[in-house]
Amino acid sequence: MAGPRKKKYTSGEGNQYWTRATALRKLQLSLKDFRRLCILKGIYPREPKNRKKAQKGATGIKTLYNKKDIQFLMHEPIIWKFREMKVQGRKIGRAKAMNENGLARRLMNKHVIINLDHIVKERYPTYLDALRDLDDCLTLCTLFSTFPSIKHIPRDQSSLCRRLVLEFMQAIITSRALRKVFISIKGYYFQAEIKGVTITWIMPHQFSFEPQTREEVDFRIMSTFVQFYIVLLGFVNFRFYNSLNLYYPPRISIASDESDDLIDKAGLESERIAALNIPLSCTSTDVNTEEEQDPVESFNMAMDENDKMEKAYLEAEKIRKLKKLFEGLKFFLNREVPREPLVFILRSFGALVSWDKTLFVGSTFDETDETITHQIVDRPSLSKQYVSRYYVQPQWIFDSVNARELLPVEKYFIGAVLPPHLSPFVEERDQYYSPPEAVGLDTTGEVINGKSQEDGKDNESVGSLSDNNSEEEDEKNDDERDQMSNSSSEDEKETSNNKGSPINSNKDIKKKAKAMKKKMAVAPGKLEKPDPNQVFEAEKQERKLRERMVEKKHRALYKSMMRGRAERIRDKNVLKKKRLLIEKTKSGIKATS
Repeated sequence: MAGPRKKKYTSGEGNQYWTRATALRKLQLSLKDFRRLCILKGIYPREPKNRKKAQKGATGIKTLYNKKDIQFLMHEPIIWKFREMKVQGRKIGRAKAMNENGLARRLMNKHVIINLDHIVKERYPTYLDALRDLDDCLTLCTLFSTFPSIKHIPRDQSSLCRRLVLEFMQAIITSRALRKVFISIKGYYFQAEIKGVTITWIMPHQFSFEPQTREEVDFRIMSTFVQFYIVLLGFVNFRFYNSLNLYYPPRISIASDESDDLIDKAGLESERIAALNIPLSCTSTDVNTEEEQDPVESFNMAMDENDKMEKAYLEAEKIRKLKKLFEGLKFFLNREVPREPLVFILRSFGALVSWDKTLFVGSTFDETDETITHQIVDRPSLSKQYVSRYYVQPQWIFDSVNARELLPVEKYFIGAVLPPHLSPFVEERDQYYSPPEAVGLDTTGEVINGKSQEDGKDNESVGSLSDNNSEEEDEKNDDERDQMSNSSSEDEKETSNNKGSPINSNKDIKKKAKAMKKKMAVAPGKLEKPDPNQVFEAEKQERKLRERMVEKKHRALYKSMMRGRAERIRDKNVLKKKRLLIEKTKSGIKATS
């Protein structure tokens, strides 16, 4: 007899996924607590290959989770903390209903503390793992650091985000790990490199806070993410400061003045740390070779003839120069200039920065200092100017960092029309538009000259080969001629001795030798330029043949790829035409003026 019939959806995709309702029933949690638990543990919904089988025959679209993920959540100790919070919430509600305000106040102050350290260790076992996932953490913490105290966002959370972000920026300044910067309508983009890991985050513009409704932004979910990111960023800052031989929490290295005795010293120290303009005190004077070692020297130790090693060496040399881009320069920021992002950028590359004393704590020199080399101004005119310094707009700093050199300041003077601010995060591609400022016309000219020189060298080599061949052939012809002349002389002697033939036979032999030499001489060949129309037609025919060889199951994909490529090229041509029209209108305006 046959065995028992196998039930449907007991194996395969039907047994790999659980719906959200099943997960709530298994974990015995409410939807709010389940969502919070999934955010903290990093559990996300899954998309199965066959949704009908995964949903056990149900046709509607449901939120599915991996069965093993939900079973993993069953052993999480935070679930018991959620239940304690629910019980405490019931007690507070009962105390308020009974008008026992003292008991309700005591219960509210005795809130349940959730420890997330073990979750950070589970999700990020090593320091590099945490650095690779730090982009969203920094962006969200920087955003929350600008928020006031609003509903669903505690004031302590915003202040803690502000403190952790400033500590991270101070560590970036000390290690000089900043690499790229960019301004957009979203905010300021920064990219740093720590332990070979690139970290990119956004700092929003300093605008007044605009309240959002619940339909637009769910602050409760964002606050749950920030609750986890705060713990993660705290661990990263501690390890970062430890690798730089700095105290954590950070301490300033300048002693307080006598006039600061009547001021809150803790508050003053936090403000000076927020100024980003005062160096931090170190734990020891020993230099940590792990962070301070010159990358060029490390590449010299294992230098090979490989192209990758040469590129790495050149890149390390550029980064070494980039770290000292603004060394020896003194900058003064005007009141209308955003202080925090500019101080962060300038100090990350070795500059000395100051501002008006009444603007913020931490200014080191006044505007009247004659040693100031650059003053950052963002207004159309300035009444009083010093001859000993340059007055430039803030974009000069960003463009100089992205170009990895100090750009000429003439295009960035007060009231000047600024050049396009190009993004350093965009990679040049063949099918995408790149402005002329990004292409670099000078470098292309050099490449063209290089190609022409190479072509000349090739032609010279071809000519030298032909000359060598002709010389060898001439030598062979001379040898043959000598042999022929010797043989002819011997024949002449024999004939003269035997028969006595006439002397004119020698002239005939010489004429024949010259004629043979002319026939055997090799002239250098001429390069035939191919017809471009014929080449285009040949390539077109080859492409059609290759398209016919595409398999039937891949033809739809190939057609969609070609369609997308044509659209990208069309968009690129449209942008080129727009650029030409703009340049023509500008040239016409200049001519009329």
